[in-house]
Amino acid sequence: MNEPAGKLRRELGISGAVVTGLGSILGTGVFVSIGIAAEVAGNGVVAAIVAAGVVAICNGLSSAQLAANHPVSGGTYEYGYRWLSPTLGFLAGWMFLCAKSASAATAALGFAGYVLRLAGSEQTGLLVPLALLAVILLTIVTLLGIRRTSQVNITIVATTCLSLSTFVVFGVGTHFDEVIRWERLVPEEGSWSAFAQATGLMFVAYTGYGRIATLGEEVQQPRRTIPLAVIVTLLISMGLYAAVALVAVQIVGAERLAELTRTSAAPLEAIAGEMGVPGLPLLLAVGAVTAMLGVLLNLLLGLSRVVLAMGRRGDLPTSFSAVHASSGVPWAATLLVAAIIAGIAAVGSVRLAWSFSAFTVLVYYAITNACALRLRPAERLYPVWIPVLGLVSCLSLALWVEREIAIAGGAVLLVGLGWHGIARRRFYAQPKQNEAN
Repeated sequence: MNEPAGKLRRELGISGAVVTGLGSILGTGVFVSIGIAAEVAGNGVVAAIVAAGVVAICNGLSSAQLAANHPVSGGTYEYGYRWLSPTLGFLAGWMFLCAKSASAATAALGFAGYVLRLAGSEQTGLLVPLALLAVILLTIVTLLGIRRTSQVNITIVATTCLSLSTFVVFGVGTHFDEVIRWERLVPEEGSWSAFAQATGLMFVAYTGYGRIATLGEEVQQPRRTIPLAVIVTLLISMGLYAAVALVAVQIVGAERLAELTRTSAAPLEAIAGEMGVPGLPLLLAVGAVTAMLGVLLNLLLGLSRVVLAMGRRGDLPTSFSAVHASSGVPWAATLLVAAIIAGIAAVGSVRLAWSFSAFTVLVYYAITNACALRLRPAERLYPVWIPVLGLVSCLSLALWVEREIAIAGGAVLLVGLGWHGIARRRFYAQPKQNEAN
């Protein structure tokens, strides 16, 4: 039996919410985007990671206080509707779906690539079938319910964190017996634009914390749990990202790191191979596989909840608001998201998808901060300068994205506005608000 507009179940505590955030963040970002950012910013990559982390914390706090006051599924899509306008709310949801569907497809392809590498296979024809298999299996996991999904998530995240922590520990132990090479950490003069672009690219790597807010309807005690989980998630992620980047740059340098990212499907694994520690490259490869699975699993969760919210409001057909009575899962929304990801996986490009995600996600979080600025004094959990800094940072970083990507993002916005007009005439109905804390 299905309930067309049923409420989801509050089953995620603080630890479950943190694991969800970490599973969303510790994936393509740490295994791929650090190298992409190093190609852009050179020696400034570690500083760019820290700067992006600060921007992410400001945005995360804005998301957290919005979710604490309006703990329903949908994230900024719902906040935009409530605090700004239906058009801006829809655009936030639209940009999120476009950006993160591409990211999820990239994670599926990344998983397939690492599995083939582990198996020593050069059968590139198996890349897409393996990616589709991952999408199917994780879709089944999400359909079992949020509690079962959280249990799988814990295993995935623990394996990823173990591999990254081991990489850092052995990197420090084998290559930090001399003075730190500070020249490898100082950005080149006159490279502000490159530094800003790299910061924008790395900001995307942190935005998995948004899954915590997107799942607001399934979090216990949201006013306490969501802000705490977001802060803990971002601090752990920033520490791991900075440590991994520091070790990589100290061992091979930013230029070599960028080259390995361009020429190798597994840059961190290649660096681990240069450490001379038996079994470490294999552990990094396994960690990369689980990291990609974690990103894909948590994007299936987050994207399906946005589709659920859009179905409730009539921005998508109302059939996508169906919630299964026994599992408490938005099954129709989950199946739609899985189909979209599977379709994109057949034609995805890592660099293109990542750059596109950078622009669209920056727009998404600019809207998030604009919503946070509209909170009444009694609703605020943090000073008003936090969303101000977040809004200015997002809009500023968006200006440094490649022109072609920005044009493509603008085209996607226009297509979304066109669909919004059609959907509101065909499907729209004022939804019942799910605001119970």
